[in-house]
Amino acid sequence: MIDHHQVPVAETRRTDRLLLRLPKADDLPFLTELFAKPELVAHRPVPRLDSPEECAARLARDRAHWKDHGFGRWAVIANGNLIGFGGVTVSKEFDGLNLSYHLDPQSWGNGYATELVQESVSFAFKDLGARRIIGLVRSANPASQKVLQKSGFSFEREVMLHGAPTNLYSLTP
Repeated sequence: MIDHHQVPVAETRRTDRLLLRLPKADDLPFLTELFAKPELVAHRPVPRLDSPEECAARLARDRAHWKDHGFGRWAVIANGNLIGFGGVTVSKEFDGLNLSYHLDPQSWGNGYATELVQESVSFAFKDLGARRIIGLVRSANPASQKVLQKSGFSFEREVMLHGAPTNLYSLTP
């Protein structure tokens, strides 16, 4: 993989139905509302709502990742509305870039997750020269498992993530 500091920042990308852009500080109210939805946090290793402070820290980490690496999770816009965040980040625990996304439950079932994942995979392999992408999904989240499988990921093994059994999926070019 190329040196991340030499990667041209892909601040915005478009798919057929999505605009992917850099997260902004004024995304915080949406992010705070998103991580206060029980149906969203139910699929996380620690299924509890995030405080506004935790959401602010999450957004700050995402913005810092962009500054440090020239890429990261995008804000995801559909039909002119912010519906979530997702993309690839440097994994500190596993070999490969980590694919992750959190979309507003009101947007579920429209294929946005698959569209986001496929664009993220294309970006990681073509633009970043990634050699491996991982996706971590709880077994209680069959919809996300299906999104990864439709996008070419294969189940690799079960790992413990934040004390919870989690399925590790991977994809190579």
